[in-house]
Amino acid sequence: MAAINNYSLFEFEKKLEFIQPQTTLLLGPGPSNPHPRILAAMGCNTVSHLHRSFVGIMDEVCSMLRFVFQTKNKFSICITGSGAAAMEATCVNLFRPGEVILVGCNGYWGYRYTDVAQRLGLKVIQIEKDWGEVFSFEELKLAVEQHKPAALFLTHGESSTGTYQPLEFVGKMCHENNCLLIVDTVVTLAGMPVLTDEWEIDVVYSGAQKCLSCPPGVSPFTMNNRAIDKMLKCAAISNASSFYLDLILIGKYWGCFETDRIYHHTGSINNIYSIHEALRIVTEQGLLKLWKQHEETADLLYSELNQLGLELLVENKQNRLFPLTTVKVPEGLDAKLIQQHLLNNYNIEIAGGLGKLAGKIWRIGLMGYNAKKENVYALTGALKATLEHFKQNCSTSKL
Repeated sequence: MAAINNYSLFEFEKKLEFIQPQTTLLLGPGPSNPHPRILAAMGCNTVSHLHRSFVGIMDEVCSMLRFVFQTKNKFSICITGSGAAAMEATCVNLFRPGEVILVGCNGYWGYRYTDVAQRLGLKVIQIEKDWGEVFSFEELKLAVEQHKPAALFLTHGESSTGTYQPLEFVGKMCHENNCLLIVDTVVTLAGMPVLTDEWEIDVVYSGAQKCLSCPPGVSPFTMNNRAIDKMLKCAAISNASSFYLDLILIGKYWGCFETDRIYHHTGSINNIYSIHEALRIVTEQGLLKLWKQHEETADLLYSELNQLGLELLVENKQNRLFPLTTVKVPEGLDAKLIQQHLLNNYNIEIAGGLGKLAGKIWRIGLMGYNAKKENVYALTGALKATLEHFKQNCSTSKL
């Protein structure tokens, strides 16, 4: 190797300042504002990913995840990555090319799951509903009996539409038809009832950045023995197509099997600290209290929006997500201009619609630490002033 002084390097001439992100009230579909205790936990000393103290923290995370998921599943872990990583891990590990899966598509995330599955060579059959509607038990039962899939995928809380999919008896029906039930609870975990064992759900994944109020980066995940058996049968045919998302190897790292804990990847140590603290907060407050808090905050939002003359996309309250509300954009208004005005003038961020609802709705998230009455009043007060501003000045208004 040449002497270090002999290298000719490009110079970095610009002096950058320490980052100072703008303080924003995050009232979109996620991420939500982290709880201060969670940010403090994230700043704790980093240790190695197999240090005995960190292994102890991992075990406590697994234990608390079982409580939050309401399950006795030993395989209850955090996958390093966003909810998209957990979503893909289900396809990578539980199926092999050519297998048939049934995907409920009543919003953006069913179509995302379809995309992921098809890239991995799975045969996807979609059962579709209008965006803003949910599936009836009878519709799901008919589709499962007709197509005989290896698994049924449903989005519990569809963040693109604001719907809450009923799951009672669906797991039992799937098992009577030799079918796994896979459920996305990215929005609902800790914000609305998620009863993994009672509803007989085989695989459940979530995200950290919604009702758990963590920075994004790890994804809660649980699966039962039925799903594990399916995974092992697939592994006997061929290794998982992704090493990074190989749940057998990840499970061994997390101590889910009766084997010595082994290295698979360098875990996100400080992210695990953050979700450990988030789960501690959940266990302190209790699930019933948290679910009620989200419901009451949503009810207040509904009332305040009604006073502003705004309509909700999901008409039936039983089908609404409490942590995330979808609001119809009044005719003649530019949704993005309203969002930009709220951000520029009030430091409040809400989101617009996705896919076929782009420009037609706003998505308002009151999740976890942000599920507070004062946030409802802050948003609706700013929204009232913004709507009046644009109605007076029409399209010529400045942001």
